[in-house]
Amino acid sequence: MNVWIAIGVTAVGCYLVKLAGLLVPAGTLERPLVQRLSALLPVALLAALTAQQTFSSGSALVIDARAAGLGAAAIALVLRAPFLVVVAAAVVITAGARAIGG
Repeated sequence: MNVWIAIGVTAVGCYLVKLAGLLVPAGTLERPLVQRLSALLPVALLAALTAQQTFSSGSALVIDARAAGLGAAAIALVLRAPFLVVVAAAVVITAGARAIGG
């Protein structure tokens, strides 16, 4: 039953965050600082999530096949490859590194 309590609390929390966003005055959202932060915050959060998922295992810092896949994706992005090619490169390199034993 604890799982359903967590789901309910999360749903209520998400609703309250959305409601708080709707209650912010329009003038506040039009400030240049707020607009710059709202443009940069999703990128920073995604980068942090990527780093955390790539370089951690539990509470330990690790460098394994996931790091090789991230590197392959970064190289594909630098070469301006399409998104599906970037994902495919990361998958192939990660799978290959795991198969080798990395």
